[in-house]
Amino acid sequence: MPATPSSPAVAAELMQLLRHMSRTAENVGERLPEEARRIHYGETEARDIRGQASAEELEALLDEGIMVLPLPPPEDDLH
Repeated sequence: MPATPSSPAVAAELMQLLRHMSRTAENVGERLPEEARRIHYGETEARDIRGQASAEELEALLDEGIMVLPLPPPEDDLH
């Protein structure tokens, strides 16, 4: 039987991938909206970034066609 999106194995694999992405992305902190725009509009090199943004800032980025994925902070940032 193929894995379904709700299967525990798929969920575990997805969490592992998200943790890896979070650990390897550059943490730009509160500059996330500004830095995401700079990357999107070609003003700086493309790279994986992470940081903080308000719901309004995230909505504005999405309205501009900038791909963002709200996620909780990585475990390392919680300590």
